[in-house]
Amino acid sequence: MRESLSLKQARRIALAAQGLDKVRPAGPVTARAVGRTFARLHLVQIDSVNVLSRSHYLPFFSRLGNYDRAILQRMAGTHPRRMMEYWAHEASFIRPEHFHDLVQWQNRNWVGASAMDPELRNGVASRVLEALAAGKPLTAAELTARLGHVEERQPDNWGWNWNAVKRVLEHLFEAGLVSAASRTESFERRYTLTAKVLPGQDGSGGGLEPDSAAAMDRLIDAAAQAHGIGTVKCLADYFRTPLRAAAVSVEHLVAAGRLQPVTVAGWDKPLYRHVDAKLPRAATGRALLSPFDSLVFERRRLEALFGFHYRIEIYTPEPRRRFGYYVLPFLLRDGIVARVDLKADRAGGRLLARAAHAEPGAPADTAVELAAELQLMAEWLGLDGVVVSPTGDLAPALADAVGVRIRSEGTGATGAVSLP
Repeated sequence: MRESLSLKQARRIALAAQGLDKVRPAGPVTARAVGRTFARLHLVQIDSVNVLSRSHYLPFFSRLGNYDRAILQRMAGTHPRRMMEYWAHEASFIRPEHFHDLVQWQNRNWVGASAMDPELRNGVASRVLEALAAGKPLTAAELTARLGHVEERQPDNWGWNWNAVKRVLEHLFEAGLVSAASRTESFERRYTLTAKVLPGQDGSGGGLEPDSAAAMDRLIDAAAQAHGIGTVKCLADYFRTPLRAAAVSVEHLVAAGRLQPVTVAGWDKPLYRHVDAKLPRAATGRALLSPFDSLVFERRRLEALFGFHYRIEIYTPEPRRRFGYYVLPFLLRDGIVARVDLKADRAGGRLLARAAHAEPGAPADTAVELAAELQLMAEWLGLDGVVVSPTGDLAPALADAVGVRIRSEGTGATGAVSLP
């Protein structure tokens, strides 16, 4: 007989799986706490937009608060590696133990050189691999110069106007032969051989005969751990694996006792709960969520669980945006109760809340709790204060709450300021 759950119970399972169900622990955040959080999530998505902070830093702030971002840099740049780059949900930092499984199931050859003339591609690849084997990690531009590659390219005002070296690098990255050693200040990858990132390994699976079915089972099990509860589509989407193969793995994991079929009132889909998923009695956490947070990856799941319709409007022309450019959902206890458009004004030393909107039925303390979260985020980003613009139905109450916090703490920082 299937376990029957309420929608609120399903929410609490999902929040607990993501480490978002509890109030953050007091005191300094240790490297061990950051590592445990990453182990729980299995991946964090990478994105180049830096209007607030690089996207892979934000999930750790959401769960841990004011932590040192250098911890992540050490996890991604020292041996043994605790995180590495590869394709997952999108370009992501992943746990290294998932690398070989993902190489078997990711198919992102459209980003690389699959359409290039094979003779040209193989020739460039051979020279790239030789250069990376002999020297230090290099960016695509540095490798282009090192190889003396010259190429006539047509002007391109849209998309990726990559030269052959960059296209081949991405082809080798997707194949698992080349990896990212680190990133530059401008967020360019420094490429190196995967065998240098994971000593003794590369994308070939270490000489072992790959078992793609077992690899998929491991990925879906990890996705189910991270989600706690979800549909086959939810679980497949976490690492962006093929839906049909994921469905077969779900059957395997149910038979093995790793997944349990459940029903959730109001969520009219076949659902599965991971055997290790916890159901807390209450959710007491609070967090601003990155647009690329793993809790909000799968938009239909987000709407089914929380009744929250969410779209990233970065690529929407400004006159057509409903809520703003870089909008973060605000989680309070067991609901997503507001959304706020944020920008870090680094030159002015201010965190700008450019718009703030409450969700229907948002609790009375939404503005006060959001003000506290914004001030914590400003401290984490090294900014002196929070400025609230008068856009959105929550903005007046939020501006008042920010001003009250700053006056009560006597920081002298900018508070409830309305921008024209």
